[in-house]
Amino acid sequence: MNDSTPYTPPAIWQWNKESGGKFASINRPISGATHEKDLPVGKHPLQLYSLATPNGVKVTVMLEELLALGHTGAEYDAWLINIQEGAQFGSGFVAVNPNSKIPALLDCSDAANPVRVFESGAILLYLAEKFGAFVPASGAARAECLSWLFWQMGSGPFLGGGFGHFYAYAPEKFEYPIDRFAMEVKRQMDVLNKRLAEHEFIAGSDYTVADMAIWPWYGALAKGQLYEAGEFLQVHEYTHVVRWADQIAQRPAVQRGRKVNRVFGDPASQLHERHDASDFDTKTQDKLASST
Repeated sequence: MNDSTPYTPPAIWQWNKESGGKFASINRPISGATHEKDLPVGKHPLQLYSLATPNGVKVTVMLEELLALGHTGAEYDAWLINIQEGAQFGSGFVAVNPNSKIPALLDCSDAANPVRVFESGAILLYLAEKFGAFVPASGAARAECLSWLFWQMGSGPFLGGGFGHFYAYAPEKFEYPIDRFAMEVKRQMDVLNKRLAEHEFIAGSDYTVADMAIWPWYGALAKGQLYEAGEFLQVHEYTHVVRWADQIAQRPAVQRGRKVNRVFGDPASQLHERHDASDFDTKTQDKLASST
């Protein structure tokens, strides 16, 4: 089809495996496992199966923040699930998350009755309630926090699956979807900018799961780190979001959490798997390379 030929949808959609852009090899319209593969289980109470996408970073930041508060029950093994290789379609992963999306958590605190938790927002809330941290207990403060947490869960697909896909990953550039999703993302950034002009953190004066959910997506966007779209979206104009993004990035637990299950960027920022706190000092990719 050339640019002068308008696309007319057929009466019945058919799966064209060759037309999916960058992620065509792993996207499909059916659920379930494509192959048998058990998940590894480590020594800690919490088993995380993930990759350092923004959704994955939410959870590793939360776990590192909980450990920084002294919650030893939040010790975790972080296993790499490389979605580019289709690892999310292994039978073990599908058993933890039938939707085959990272991250997925298996709480083995009670070894006889492990609890699966999937979807990043659900994992954040599960951990916050399990350890009584980073979410207000009741009242208006809790309602505000949860509203922003679920705002992100609803808004994120417009940024990632919408704008990001058509701007950075689609096989061709199409004006209408890029313009449509750029407008939506800029509105979202304006919402955050106005909120953060009046409050230090997303939900108010306290750092909460709302910040942990929003920062990996919109903090990265504000710093020009998503989709090479900083200039296109003029993200520097959202000065209050930039201030907040910088403030969150200075937290030691955030700095640790964003390294976990990371397989791109500076080798010093990549800790492919995390099984012990000392791994940050000894098992990032730069350290492993220098030891061989």
